Amino acid sequence: MRVGLYGGSFNPVHEGHLHVARTAKARLGLDRVIWLVSPQNPLKSRQDTAPLKQRLEEVRRAVGTADMIVSDIETRLGSQYTIDTLRLLKARYPGVHFVWIMGADSLKDVHRWRGWTQLMREVPVAVVSRPWASLKARLSPAARRFAAYRHPAREAPLLATMAAPAWVYLRGPFNFASSTAMRERLRGAR
Repeated sequence: MRVGLYGGSFNPVHEGHLHVARTAKARLGLDRVIWLVSPQNPLKSRQDTAPLKQRLEEVRRAVGTADMIVSDIETRLGSQYTIDTLRLLKARYPGVHFVWIMGADSLKDVHRWRGWTQLMREVPVAVVSRPWASLKARLSPAARRFAAYRHPAREAPLLATMAAPAWVYLRGPFNFASSTAMRERLRGAR
C-alpha cells in the first residue's frame, strides 16, 4: 500500500490544502492520503490556533472521500513533532510505503522543524507548488541540502517505493487560498 501523510494545523482548512492532497494522490498514484491534523504546531501561536476538535471536524467536512482519511493520531500517540510521528507510523506499519506530502510553502520553512534532515531521510517527500512560495521553496535550505536527491516530476509515480532521501517537486495550477489570509479576514470582520 502507498500512503501519503499530509500533516498540518489546517487552521482553517481551505481549497489550497485540498489541492495539495489531491495533486499528490493523483500524481504519485497513492492508495490513500492521511491528513494528520496537528494538535498544536510548535512554531505557531496557541491563541491563533482553533481547537483541535473544531479543526478535525472542518477537515472531515472538507475532505469527504473514502481515500482521504482525517486523523488525530499525533494526539493519540502523544507525538508533538513530525519526525517522531513518522517513526512511530513506520514501526507500526512496516509494510506500508509512506510519502510525506507538503506544499511548497512548507518546504520553504521546513528547515525550522525539529529533525527536518531526519524527516527527509526517513521517507520520500512530495512537494506541491503553491503560489508565492515556489521560488523560495526551490531555493530553501532543505531544497539546497537535498538537491542531489530531487527526482524529476515524471518519476513521481515511483516515489513511494524509492529509498529516502528522495523527493519530487510537482508543478501544477496554483490555488491561491491561504489559511493566514483567511484568519486575517476573520479578524478584520470582527
